[in-house]
Amino acid sequence: MSGSPSSDFYEILGVQRGASKDDIKAAYRKLALQFHPDRNKDPGAEDRFKQISEAYAVLSDDDKRKQYDVSGKEGVYQKYGSEEDIFRGTDFSDVFRGTGFGGFDDIFSQFFGGGGRRGPQRGNDLSVRIQLRLEEAVHDTSRDIEIPRDEKCPVCSGSGAAPGTSPRTCSQCGGAGQVQRMQNAGFARFIRLETCNKCGGRGSIIDTPCKECRGRGTVRRTRTLRIEIPAGVNEGHTLRLRGEGEAGARGTPPGDLYVVISMPENPIYKRRDADLYTEARLNAVEAMLGTNVRVPTLYGDVNLDIPPGTPHGHQFRIKGKGLPRLGHHGSGDEYVIANIFIPKSLSGRQRDLLRKVLEEGKLQ
Repeated sequence: MSGSPSSDFYEILGVQRGASKDDIKAAYRKLALQFHPDRNKDPGAEDRFKQISEAYAVLSDDDKRKQYDVSGKEGVYQKYGSEEDIFRGTDFSDVFRGTGFGGFDDIFSQFFGGGGRRGPQRGNDLSVRIQLRLEEAVHDTSRDIEIPRDEKCPVCSGSGAAPGTSPRTCSQCGGAGQVQRMQNAGFARFIRLETCNKCGGRGSIIDTPCKECRGRGTVRRTRTLRIEIPAGVNEGHTLRLRGEGEAGARGTPPGDLYVVISMPENPIYKRRDADLYTEARLNAVEAMLGTNVRVPTLYGDVNLDIPPGTPHGHQFRIKGKGLPRLGHHGSGDEYVIANIFIPKSLSGRQRDLLRKVLEEGKLQ
């Protein structure tokens, strides 16, 4: 077996950064078949298989790949939280179809513990979008939102069984939620793990379902949650609330709630990270002679001196009047751009005055 590749996901799969999804899939399939633990018994093969699977899970997902391209592996894990979250939602079965392997799902428990038991998975994650005005991003703020979700049944405490009764262990899978199937391929014999068809992968069977939740272990509720939003957030910023998603089936852990920040365009400011850009409208004479203008900021208006001879497009910096830098100390700056215009109409007196200026000599 070849040595371990670099930590860059593109190099791990041996593709270019601009590779298409088909190229990434083909590269992963080739490497996965080479290092699949059912085929390759060399020391380190399983770790290598996990490594290339991790790279594929990120690069095959548009959102995760975009996050990786911007902030690397650290940024991806900061947003999605754990290896299990990274792998969740990735369709590995299509990659292994027709190969005789069970695919990633069959060795998922080897990667994340559990000794081969699958059973009910944690609850589904939820996502909600909150609209925030630019002015609200200056300070920490909070919002109350209503979230309809499945919650643990209060009558059976999530077991799904009627009070006074308990689920019984499935006799077919012994509570594992999976059964082994032998498959012969020439001289090789493969062991595949399949979901138990008797208990549906739950590992247990309920003889007397709870009347409140009808055996599901969850009930539908609308919950009001207070969301704390840090100052300096930008469009697309995502807050993760652990355990505030859907309740898991039969008492398994709940999923997470992802709050995505949406910020409409501001009519006064353009934003670049923590810096803000606005315009000061000046006529040609004001630009030539200099003037003082009142400039809006998110913290109140300020007076800005415009020196004589200011050219069109010149930027004036007002330090510290931008937005707070998310996760860092200090704030961005506000930049005021001189927008010099030529009046379309002049009074007779104005024209006479300008002609006198021209008669004294051309303007330099």
